[in-house]
Amino acid sequence: MPLTLTPLKNIPLIRQGDNLADIIISALKENDILLAGNDILVLAQKVVSKAEGRAVNLATVAPSQRAIELAGQTEKDARLVELVLQESHQVLRTRPGAIIVEHKLGFVCANAGIDHSNVGPSLSEGEWARRRAEPVEVVKAAGDPAEAWVLLLPAHPDRSAESIRHQIESRMGQRIGVLIIDSHGRAWRNGTTGAAIGLSGLPGLQDLRGEPDLFGYTLRITQVAVADELAAAASLVMGQAAEGTPVVHVRGFPYELREGSVKELIRPKEQDLFR
Repeated sequence: MPLTLTPLKNIPLIRQGDNLADIIISALKENDILLAGNDILVLAQKVVSKAEGRAVNLATVAPSQRAIELAGQTEKDARLVELVLQESHQVLRTRPGAIIVEHKLGFVCANAGIDHSNVGPSLSEGEWARRRAEPVEVVKAAGDPAEAWVLLLPAHPDRSAESIRHQIESRMGQRIGVLIIDSHGRAWRNGTTGAAIGLSGLPGLQDLRGEPDLFGYTLRITQVAVADELAAAASLVMGQAAEGTPVVHVRGFPYELREGSVKELIRPKEQDLFR
């Protein structure tokens, strides 16, 4: 079976408290997709964070002295830096424009994955729709300098994926996987790519050690980050700008579905040569 990825059109703008499972089921019907066993649904982090109320108004944030000092070094808003510190275990690197941290969820990322999100009450529905996918920067909401909103990562992305998955499975009667993704940079490459930050019902890492290659050689070290590979593919069809397609339906995933966790993808510190 070929691997097919279909972005779901007409997903509405997500607000705090929205039930993503209901929205996805409606979108599948509207896009004439009948969910089948072993299908996977890939969700952009932003819609999960919005539904879970992870938007923060910077006007409510009081920066600590450390945040003020780091803000001066990195040329960032001290209130944003305070949130970065709150969301992180450790600051690993800094430079003007970026703070590289070990997030509380375990992975290394820039600015604790905090995203700019103009979702404050001062924005009209139309303006929100136009600006919901602007670059990852903190800006003042249009026409109201007191309103500057940012979006934190989901508090427990694996749990979020599991909840959405179980709701959809119970209503659709099919065994599926759910993957939550975000855009991450990499220490050894330019540019960002889609990466898994939460998953349920599919492998994060596929261990091919002991399997023969094309010429019969037994693989000894090969482990494939299949969730990240799928995240990158889904990110490609979602787009990074104003496409407005934050959910992708996947069919033909070439690995057996199983219970998994994003923790499979996080390299232990003692093996991390970039720290």
